[in-house]
Amino acid sequence: MSIGKLLVMVLVGTAFVCAASVARADAPLSGEMKSIDGKPVDLAGYKGKVVLVVNVASRCGYTRQYAGMQKLFDKYKDKGFVILGFPANDFGAQEPGTDAEIAEFCSTKYGVTFPMFSKITVKGPEKAALYKSLTESADPKGEVAWNFEKFLIGKDGAVIGRYKSNVSPESGELAAAIEAALAK
Repeated sequence: MSIGKLLVMVLVGTAFVCAASVARADAPLSGEMKSIDGKPVDLAGYKGKVVLVVNVASRCGYTRQYAGMQKLFDKYKDKGFVILGFPANDFGAQEPGTDAEIAEFCSTKYGVTFPMFSKITVKGPEKAALYKSLTESADPKGEVAWNFEKFLIGKDGAVIGRYKSNVSPESGELAAAIEAALAK
């Protein structure tokens, strides 16, 4: 086999692998993420559910939203709803802890039982593929502005709502959107 043919095969193979590992903008529930305890989680496993994705931090003025998120999860979890928490240290270094420290904080301080994931980057050139997809497919498009921004994903896997940090997990606006999505 010639060097040219080998080079073409390597380039094609590399392009295929790279394409397979990148989340599509229209399909945020694709790809694999690491749970807070280090286990791989295939996000496609959440398709068919209504999903609220939230970037979280333990030293933020909005940290108390963990309590409301847990109440929301408890209220709708048996109806096909799940919250996915993604710790991020992108805003004011408000999530400096390790995954183990974050898990302990969430469990002891707020009794969190919804799925939590390993710390990621949610803005800028290094943001996780999930957040690249969310910020490109949500309305409005654009970077996450602060901790506890929320993305609502319908059963079909499409982003159906985006809520800024100041929208409480217990707000009527968010509850109505979740209930409407669950009814579909």
